Amino acid sequence: MDTLTDIRQAFRRLSDANRAQHSQRFFRTGPGEYGEGDVFLGITVPQIRKMAKRCAKLANAEIVELLRSSYHEERLLALLVFVAKFKQEDEKQRKTIYNLYLKHKKHINGWDLVDLSAPNIVGTYLLNRDTSVLYKLARSKRLWDRRIAIMATLTFIKQHQFDDTLKIAEILLQDEEDLIHKAVGWMLREIGNRDLLAEEAFLRVHYQRMPRTMLRYAIEKFVENRRQQYLKGKV
Repeated sequence: MDTLTDIRQAFRRLSDANRAQHSQRFFRTGPGEYGEGDVFLGITVPQIRKMAKRCAKLANAEIVELLRSSYHEERLLALLVFVAKFKQEDEKQRKTIYNLYLKHKKHINGWDLVDLSAPNIVGTYLLNRDTSVLYKLARSKRLWDRRIAIMATLTFIKQHQFDDTLKIAEILLQDEEDLIHKAVGWMLREIGNRDLLAEEAFLRVHYQRMPRTMLRYAIEKFVENRRQQYLKGKV
């Protein structure tokens, strides 16, 4: 069985300085940017997914240790391992993983980290349960908490349960962060893919005060004539 030390050593062998520099630009790690201070090893997502299979036997405490890493890829690895374990475990263990996720969410600080984990852990756990925690996250001052809140609802959307998504979207309607505009617009588009009437009912009420990016994401798959009506404020 691979130990945590084995896995970290394997990661160092996979590291690529040029790719790391590219990732630091791509994920906006400069001063004042959303990923300020984040550090990369330069490892691809397919390589990380492959490595995750070697981590199946790691204890939860070891996975949390990875999640607390200063390296972005190690945090992503930890989350992918938690996602895989969550799918396989019973309800008691799922609750444990869900609680660990929220307890250590300060280390979940990138859009890829959120998007690849929040629906599969938070959303799946809360499906048909009390979702009040999502509303607390949606009102958080922390960007990544708010993104977890809206992205977790993707699981609900796939079950044709739209209420939480729409309520959280309304909370986030005037958010200042572009990454939230994109996430909310994306989730509204996902609703529209399943029930266009439900999406349009929300848009007709709110589209005129939506950030432009949010609106563009939401109506991306509309027929061109209808899309232009929204963009020109003529709905």
